[in-house]
Amino acid sequence: MSSFIIFTYLFFLVAPIIQIGDMSTENPIFPNRYPYHPQEVIFANAIIFLFNIVFFLSYVLMKKRIFKMSTQPSETSNTYTKPLFIVTLFVISILIVVLNYDFLIDEFERSTYARTTESVASLLIKKKVLFLIPLGAIAICYNYLSKKKKLTPNFLTVAFILIGLVVCLLILKNPFTEKRNALGPIYITLLFIFGNKLINSNVKFFLFMFISMVILFPLTSAITHVDATFDQVWENPHLLIESFVHSGGIANAFNMLHYDAFGNIMATADYIGKNGFSLGFQLLSAFLFFVPRGVWPSKPISSGELVGNYLIEDYGFRYSNLSNPFVSEGFLNYGILGVIVFAILLPYVILKFSNWLYSADYLKKIIAFYLAVHLMFLLRGDFTNGFSYFIGTFLGVYFVPKLVDRILTFSLKK
Repeated sequence: MSSFIIFTYLFFLVAPIIQIGDMSTENPIFPNRYPYHPQEVIFANAIIFLFNIVFFLSYVLMKKRIFKMSTQPSETSNTYTKPLFIVTLFVISILIVVLNYDFLIDEFERSTYARTTESVASLLIKKKVLFLIPLGAIAICYNYLSKKKKLTPNFLTVAFILIGLVVCLLILKNPFTEKRNALGPIYITLLFIFGNKLINSNVKFFLFMFISMVILFPLTSAITHVDATFDQVWENPHLLIESFVHSGGIANAFNMLHYDAFGNIMATADYIGKNGFSLGFQLLSAFLFFVPRGVWPSKPISSGELVGNYLIEDYGFRYSNLSNPFVSEGFLNYGILGVIVFAILLPYVILKFSNWLYSADYLKKIIAFYLAVHLMFLLRGDFTNGFSYFIGTFLGVYFVPKLVDRILTFSLKK
């Protein structure tokens, strides 16, 4: 809930006020170059207001029925807390780093805006599934060590493995190989694992996320969006300062494309006025993200790219990889009905995963916390990227360790 409140406040209140206030009187436009029209601003606010009202009413009504703190013991098998299981995950993590060595070197040497030769499917499997396996393994190691009070050989072994896993994760996920919207949830989840007391309450988490969005994320953007290779930055660190200035810094962050959500709602409504509602077709790009475009040539592009292309063609924009907020996705697909349905489904999902946050299963707790942070990215959109990235993380952090656990359990029973 904290992420939802912060997102709504920053993206749908603060950002639009600053953007409109700083507009030129001769040619008032939003960061996505969509022109300012008072009646369209009112319409966008009406959609947002409807979404928020339905969301909060649904949240309150569903909370008593869905949200229940778990008091049951973990369903996890005994293998789950055995060193053999941890060693297996560590070996898998090492293999992932070694087998992807050339890919990682290319990521370090390639400029942020240079195209990669990897296919979209390959990138999704590598960066959003396989490269997240060490995060799940780190959580398991920490949980194991926190329950052991004596310095046994197993304890020391797992402690060294934990250090190795952190190194693996930092090699696979760092500002030079990943965007901040993917790094943020990962690093904040690490903070939750190792420094739980810093963000273990709603107030602490709210303050941390607010400060992160206003200060830390604009700062990290200078690294994740620097148009230079790792070697170039190493030789000339001043490139980071130039990137920070170019990205608008902290003071001007609300006037940049980082906060384009409000303008994209109006651009989406304008697109619908000329092309009609998608009637669920756009959602297929999210729910069937795993289907290669080579197999399905007519597969819909993401809504962010759809609106981006529309802005390029009709308003002279230059960038098609835009966001498109969650509320806008509902309107694009089913109009006002879609806004209402999306506003009902979102609190349902949030409450379901809130149960996991209090689960005795530590991996469920970790994936639930990750979603709480990732929700900021999901709400900003677009839905295709937000949904597919979370599913990838779910597979890497939760499903793969569970699968390894089941295989080991089955093997040991023979």
